[in-house]
Amino acid sequence: MRFVIQRVTEATCEVDQKITGQITNGFCVLIGIAETDTKNIADKMIRKLLGMRIFGDENGKTNLSLHDIEGSLLLISQFTLYADCRKGNRPSFTDAGRPEMAEPMYEYILEACRKEIPVVEQGEFGADMKVALVNDGPFTVVLDSRD
Repeated sequence: MRFVIQRVTEATCEVDQKITGQITNGFCVLIGIAETDTKNIADKMIRKLLGMRIFGDENGKTNLSLHDIEGSLLLISQFTLYADCRKGNRPSFTDAGRPEMAEPMYEYILEACRKEIPVVEQGEFGADMKVALVNDGPFTVVLDSRD
């Protein structure tokens, strides 16, 4: 499982010119799900995500978590995080989870985050999404369950 976490001041996801999710002050997270991922792996990744202390405190040190600032989440499913570009110029996505496995896992992640964070917005699984954001910092962190 891979999470690309971007600290944002605002972020929006749009599908067919309709907003599916919109937040201020929080994380926009691109979520890649591999065929081998499990709920146990998802739980570990979620704990790490929600515990990330990358918001500035009163001294400007990155010392505060999403909980501390009462931040929001915009969670976007993104199978392209499993692009394999080792051969040729056209990426292969064979390591990405099949939709019938990855979509329930994405829904599981959404629900688990909603138990902890009051505002959790989302994209639309498998849709052509337009994601716009203002990356604060910029501050971007990549979490990979293999690490």
